[in-house]
Amino acid sequence: MLFMTDVPARLETADILQILSYLPHRYPFLLVDRIIEMKGDESCIGIKNVTFNEPQFSGHFPSRPLYPGVFMIEGMAQTAGALCVAAQLAEKARPKEVYFMTIDKAKFRKPVEPGDTVEYHMKKLNNRRNMWWFRGEAKVRGVLVCEAEVSAMLVIE
Repeated sequence: MLFMTDVPARLETADILQILSYLPHRYPFLLVDRIIEMKGDESCIGIKNVTFNEPQFSGHFPSRPLYPGVFMIEGMAQTAGALCVAAQLAEKARPKEVYFMTIDKAKFRKPVEPGDTVEYHMKKLNNRRNMWWFRGEAKVRGVLVCEAEVSAMLVIE
């Protein structure tokens, strides 16, 4: 006998065009390329393909290009923000704006270099009205490179 809790959650994805429709960010500050897994409004995994031709590498650092840690935090926030907007759209209420509100418990574990693919693993901690809190882990080839808790606020008219 199958119970409702035994049914696996439906997994969704979001390509770049969907992400562009969810978020106001554009190149060079859109820092997530695809969302490969969304489990309702509970969790998601976004990816960022880090390439040498991105503008930050001309100065960070010329002798050893490293992907800035603050970009990983922003990538986590954008991935979580896209999940929030997708969840709101499922409720037929399109948010007017999405704001990144807080960063807590941020830690940078390992450097990220051009050629790496960063996976942003985001899990919802809480949601009250228009506020959302997430715990994020950035991983490269399964190795933790960055972690943080972030929050977002949706402006709904």
